[in-house]
Amino acid sequence: MNRSSALGELAAVFLKLGATAFGGPAVHVALLENEVVRRRQWLTHAEFLDLLGVTNLIPGPNSTEMAIHIGLRRAGWRGLLVAGSCFVVPAFSITFAFAWFYVRYARLPQLQGVLYGVKPVVLAIVMGALWRLGRTALKTPLAIGVAAAALAASLSGLHELIVLLGAGVLAPVVRGIAVRPSRTPPAAAAVVLSPLLPLGLAAPTTAAASSAVGLLPLFLFFLKVGSVLYGSGYVLLAFLHGDLVERWGWLTESQLLDAIAVGQITPGPLFTTATFIGYMLAGPAGACLATTGMFLPAFAFVALSAPLIPRLRQSKMAGAFLDGVNAASLALMAAVTLRLLHGAFVDATTILLGVASLAALLFARINPIWLILAAAAVGLVLHP
Repeated sequence: MNRSSALGELAAVFLKLGATAFGGPAVHVALLENEVVRRRQWLTHAEFLDLLGVTNLIPGPNSTEMAIHIGLRRAGWRGLLVAGSCFVVPAFSITFAFAWFYVRYARLPQLQGVLYGVKPVVLAIVMGALWRLGRTALKTPLAIGVAAAALAASLSGLHELIVLLGAGVLAPVVRGIAVRPSRTPPAAAAVVLSPLLPLGLAAPTTAAASSAVGLLPLFLFFLKVGSVLYGSGYVLLAFLHGDLVERWGWLTESQLLDAIAVGQITPGPLFTTATFIGYMLAGPAGACLATTGMFLPAFAFVALSAPLIPRLRQSKMAGAFLDGVNAASLALMAAVTLRLLHGAFVDATTILLGVASLAALLFARINPIWLILAAAAVGLVLHP
């Protein structure tokens, strides 16, 4: 197959997936496996698992990075750009439309009713993800201890980046792995330790919160988040709450929950929450820049890490570092969930919606989108 045909096929596949992939990263990965391994046989199962493994070694949205990796394998650098962009663009477009509607009509009773019902379900989805991920990631006393320390640090107000980096450094130290540069490939270490890079980026100061949000600070904030975010997309909550709500006051807790809710009811990566927030803060230009900042690091990390997959797998330091980061990521998710409970569970109805949704997620394996749609209908009925 020539390169043009391969690019066209990639565009068609990932536009379709980007427009229909509801349900979060795990569902996205399952859909990708069905499309590129079972149906089209672009990759073997072993090759697919290798790519999935490396996406867990680098920051950013795992399912988007999988799409980018597949595009690179299928059609080189052009494939990388086509597959990643086509996977993100449908979600961006839908979220952009929701943001326009929200900014224009947020005070309409109908929209308020929808959000009234959806907010507790959003937190129930996060709690369900915490439970499932915790059962996988917190299997050792070390992982549990790191997670507990990270939760305490986060609740005490320590910055999310410090919590993640501290956990990443602590895990290999406690495990007794000597960090010796000669045994860790320099390029591999650079990718794994990439959270250190954005710390030097210019960031908004507390004083900036009192004035209009500038496009450059908005872009740099989301570039930073896209460069350091490990774990599930739900960890994004912790970063957004810590900076945009608590430190700079750009958003209220209610607006943040609204943004996450919109991310839940649209297909594609949850990270397009950045589109919604960017539009709320700085209009269409803000939406475009926030989205670009959020997803640009994923393209860079895939380009850097693709040739290094075998060497990354052999690094004990990288594995231990990521074990600590993953445990801390779950702790950050738990901390922000605790902070947002009072904004979503406001009465007996919302508590019932949250508890019922959590039970359905844990015991019935229901697709989260159906819970969100049902909760939106309940909200409309109770708050027409």
